[in-house]
Order: sequence, then structure tokens, then C-alpha cells
Amino acid sequence: MPTAVLTDRERTAVQAYLRLLHTVRAAFDGPSREDRPAVVPPTVLAEAERALARAGLTGNEERFFRLLRDSGPRA
Repeated sequence: MPTAVLTDRERTAVQAYLRLLHTVRAAFDGPSREDRPAVVPPTVLAEAERALARAGLTGNEERFFRLLRDSGPRA
């Protein structure tokens, strides 16, 4: 499997996306309460959006997910 050589901005975008993904998973995997929906903190989402914009990946999901896939194994 090829490994992509990422720019600093691309690496930051991938890392921010992975933090967002882990936060979403934690929100939905936690104990459910009917009075509280699973919520992703706005700061985590904003961080990912800013990182994608700085890397020039906003609106280019195909390129982003290719970078994510090729950046190596992730948990």
C-alpha cells in the first residue's frame, strides 16, 4: 500500500479530521441519555474545517480522502 508524502497543512487536515472522527465515535459510543443528544463540540468541528481550508481541500473530498487513505494505517 503506497504511503503519501503529505505537506504540513495536509497532515494537519488529516489529523484534525481523525480527531473529529474519534470525537464523533466517542459521542455515539458513550452512554445514551434520552434527554441529551450526542453532540460534537463546535471547536472540534471548526478545527477540522479550518485545517481543510488551509490545506486547500475544502470542496475536494475525493483528494482529501485519497490523502487520508494513503497516509498510512489509522485506528
